[in-house]
Amino acid sequence: MDPNKNTPLRAVALVCSLNPSPAASSSHLLAEQTMAALAEHGVTGRTIRVADHDVKPGVQTDMGDGDAWPEIRDTILGSDILVLSTPIWLGHPSSIAQRVLERLDAELGESDDEGRMLTYGKVAAVCVVGNEDGAHKVSADLFQGLNDVGFSLAPNAVTYWVGEAMQGTDYQDLDKTPEKTAGTTATLAANTAHLARRLKAAGYPAS
Repeated sequence: MDPNKNTPLRAVALVCSLNPSPAASSSHLLAEQTMAALAEHGVTGRTIRVADHDVKPGVQTDMGDGDAWPEIRDTILGSDILVLSTPIWLGHPSSIAQRVLERLDAELGESDDEGRMLTYGKVAAVCVVGNEDGAHKVSADLFQGLNDVGFSLAPNAVTYWVGEAMQGTDYQDLDKTPEKTAGTTATLAANTAHLARRLKAAGYPAS
């Protein structure tokens, strides 16, 4: 029996929809479904729609003048898992997702007493939605950025739904969640929680 399977974990999902609340958002819906799947593995946490907050452009931990990023950063650093959820726009992650990665770039200059980045030992996962092809390309972009700034990735660390090209159906408009997407979300949650517990029990070596 795994002695770590009941270790409590915390997660935060950053929704990178271009629309602030209370507008409906497919990327918000998939993020919430992912958080619900993580909850089945003993993970608690919260969802933050980044567009609801004044996250300044820049590559520092605090850009001053009312910058909302420091509070969001504290939530990330207080969590074991970061879920980044984005729509596809013009074949790319949203500009807000890119801004999140740019702000996370500051973590390259932050370290603990043993020289490890503060994000070491934290696990990331990705949610992608869109009306066009490109989910693999978008997740690849986000995977590389998240790994660069210190996050670990479990196998199958992305869940996504992509509608028919040049059509107007959104994920949130579906009558029910497609079985393939639901299954992928469940796998993401199981693998991500497993890796987060392993890293919490045995962190990376000092740098």
